[in-house]
Amino acid sequence: MRILVTGRDGQVARAIAASSLASHELIFAGRPDFDLGDPASIEMTIARTDPDLVISAAAYTAVDKAEDDIACAELVNAEAPGVVARAATQAGAPVIHLSTDYVFDGRGERAWREDDPVAPIGVYGRTKAAGEEAVRRAAPDAHAIVRTAWVYSPWGTNFVKTMLRLAGNGHDVVRVVADQIGCPTSAHCIAGGLDAVVRHWQAEGPGRTSGTYHLAGTGHTSWAGFATAIFSASTAAGGPSAGVEPIPSSAYPTRAVRPANSRLDCAKFRSTFGYETAPWPKALQKVVDELLGTGG
Repeated sequence: MRILVTGRDGQVARAIAASSLASHELIFAGRPDFDLGDPASIEMTIARTDPDLVISAAAYTAVDKAEDDIACAELVNAEAPGVVARAATQAGAPVIHLSTDYVFDGRGERAWREDDPVAPIGVYGRTKAAGEEAVRRAAPDAHAIVRTAWVYSPWGTNFVKTMLRLAGNGHDVVRVVADQIGCPTSAHCIAGGLDAVVRHWQAEGPGRTSGTYHLAGTGHTSWAGFATAIFSASTAAGGPSAGVEPIPSSAYPTRAVRPANSRLDCAKFRSTFGYETAPWPKALQKVVDELLGTGG
């Protein structure tokens, strides 16, 4: 199977390249040839590569910057996914589109389910929700919208690497928000889930399972709890560590408001595709070991 993966330098694309999906013919697309701000480049890339499936992993992810860079965020997150899905449909390829917990407002006391109404509280979430709708319209019977959250990996910029860098630079204590909760999600686990979707679709086609799914780390914690676990994993691997001072969100103001509750209920993904992510502390240890060069 020929699979086109957009966002070739992103965390998920890098994890796909290192996963069992690599048994397929993988084509990674990115700028300048494939530019989400240029619909013609999207259409030309998909037509030229003639994929059997498209994994749409590229996005505008600068959450705070999006509040002021609205036009670009709308072009990349809201409009481009529809162009990708239409071009994929014309090529006869189903599309897997990655989305985010930010489509929800972060209220409530339980994990979000796929059928909960979206109510984004910032530009990033609003544009991602619009992008989901564009995919549904363009490929109604051949899509999987996969929402995830709190993504980290050995690559790119992410919370795990930031915490290890701070500890490595001599910070004895880091102040981390404790009143936002979510599911830390390794990009490796996302790649594993996407592989499960691909295998299911190879066997049965996308028709009956076309829809929206949640895929995130098993279990949940706060950002402060996540930081504590990162330093514990680092200590176990012989790496740097620091203390964690829990603080409220009000003590760390950001341009964009973050959801207080980012937990995602992944039961639908598990029952449909037979895949469940590893408990997040276990997945975290694997990534920390990779970052510190101790992984097997």
